[in-house]
Amino acid sequence: MGDRITYVGLDVHKDGIVVALAEDGLRGEVRDYGRIANTAAALQRLARKIGQEGVELRLCYEAGPCGYGIQRQLSASGHGCIVVAPSLIPKRAGDRVKTDRRDAASLARLHRAGELTAVWVADAGHEAMRDLVRARLDAVHALRRARQQLSGFLLRQGCHYRRPAWTKLHRRWLAGLRFEQAVHHIVLEDYIAAVEAAQARRDRLTAQIEAMLPNWTLAPVVKALQTMRGMALVNAATLIAKLGDLSRFANPRQLMVYLGLVPSEHSSGTSIKRGGLTKAGNSVARRLLIEAAWCYRFPARVSRELRLRQEQQPKPIREIAWKAQLRLCARYRRLARTGKPANVVTAAIARELAGFVWAIARQVPPALG
Repeated sequence: MGDRITYVGLDVHKDGIVVALAEDGLRGEVRDYGRIANTAAALQRLARKIGQEGVELRLCYEAGPCGYGIQRQLSASGHGCIVVAPSLIPKRAGDRVKTDRRDAASLARLHRAGELTAVWVADAGHEAMRDLVRARLDAVHALRRARQQLSGFLLRQGCHYRRPAWTKLHRRWLAGLRFEQAVHHIVLEDYIAAVEAAQARRDRLTAQIEAMLPNWTLAPVVKALQTMRGMALVNAATLIAKLGDLSRFANPRQLMVYLGLVPSEHSSGTSIKRGGLTKAGNSVARRLLIEAAWCYRFPARVSRELRLRQEQQPKPIREIAWKAQLRLCARYRRLARTGKPANVVTAAIARELAGFVWAIARQVPPALG
């Protein structure tokens, strides 16, 4: 621990980092250090130069596309470094000038005042799983886009398939199509090849998620969540990859707020006005919970597939999953009878479902990595 503390704000870009320093104390000087290259060697030289003997460095930078490599390098060197949530940085209402130097100085000043909110930094193994999940989501989007392009081509040619699409029967129907123009057969085969390639990519990445799961520290949490309705392997793995370690949330309401599943509010005095969902936090995790909430519109029951997923789990976890079914299925029907729109009902179920996810995750300690 140094005798003096220097707060360092880093405005990180792909090619460079703008650095500002704030001396300890409420009236300590905040000065611009300059710009350095965004390389490991340049960061090491910076920390060695400003972190002289007797000086403790506390660094910060905004979360962004450059990832957590800087935080990991500085932390491994013994310096305190946090990654800041950009949406929670205090802003002056009248501030209309934005530059890299001002951003770095503002980060250093706010870090010294203790007004920055740090994000949870995933370890290398968790980030690898998150990248794998992100790649599968990209594959799913590519598959959907390829199917839409094929459907659009068929619609322009007046070809309509009036049964469920993308089945074996649908594929045979595509093979039997005939067009007046020979080039249309080439276009059709190209679109079909794009769909099949996208589907094969999605399936490969799904298999990789299943193969990587046993080596993941949060694998026990993923397996426990599969005891719940609407939480199969891919959904549970994607949700935990996006949310990370749920033990950092002290209560389920914090998780609901983090996911943006609580109503917005604009109240003053005796006037209370509540609006739609805040939709803060990770949109993928929120969408997964919304999709899972649709399963609770049916009566509570344990299907054969769900029972197989529950076999290896302890009784307390199975009890929480069954309690979730009883409560959420009944609540869905009760809210639907009041005439509320289906999307409003589903959002309310997803909010409570997040609470049960938190409860199950608290029952399972992460595996040692």
